[in-house]
Amino acid sequence: MTTIDLSAFDVLTFDTYGTLIDWEAGILAALDPVLAAHGVRADDEALLERYGRHEAELEAGPYLPYREVLGRALVAIGADLGFEPTAAEVAAFSGSVGEWPAFADSAEALARLHARFRLAVITNCDDDLFALSEQRLGLRFDWVITAQQARSYKPSAGNFELAFATLGVPRERILHVAQSLYHDHVTAKALGMTTVWIDRRGGRGGSGATPPASATPDLIVPDMRSLADLAVSAS
Repeated sequence: MTTIDLSAFDVLTFDTYGTLIDWEAGILAALDPVLAAHGVRADDEALLERYGRHEAELEAGPYLPYREVLGRALVAIGADLGFEPTAAEVAAFSGSVGEWPAFADSAEALARLHARFRLAVITNCDDDLFALSEQRLGLRFDWVITAQQARSYKPSAGNFELAFATLGVPRERILHVAQSLYHDHVTAKALGMTTVWIDRRGGRGGSGATPPASATPDLIVPDMRSLADLAVSAS
């Protein structure tokens, strides 16, 4: 049973990667040919955790475009595992976001939610790379707030503050929906937002490509379809 009144919100804001787009599958698919070319084998979960750690460190420093974050993360993973990726491999990995698949329920759930709410994304990505992901999701969001626009990455509060200024909607009328406790829920809750945790990892051990964190979302659902079902029943 839902613990929040979904009819109290006008806008849903979303994290993209991990919530709507299966970034873990996409990251592993992009890493596999690089590791194979260098004769390296590694456990998938360990690879995701390495990627998440390096990405978070890079995003916490001076602003870099997300393509550069991806490239530098690959170089760091190579250093961990004893190989140096080629320039072509770095370029391919940096641009792989457009190939990361949407979760099977994302497009339909977003379409159902868009019939009731205005939708926005607050995404740790470059404008052009997110545009490729938006095509996979099958709709145009009402607002798109990227790290490129904010010149910072979540969990920075600046990304959320830019969203508040852009949307012009009281934050109590905005519901934030995200998979990452680290990137999204910790900051969103500190800023007074109501949040929904899309628990895509479903109790799997570890934290995957997202650094571990502790937060208390207002609602937990396993997938986007479940959220859309609750929204329809509340309308």
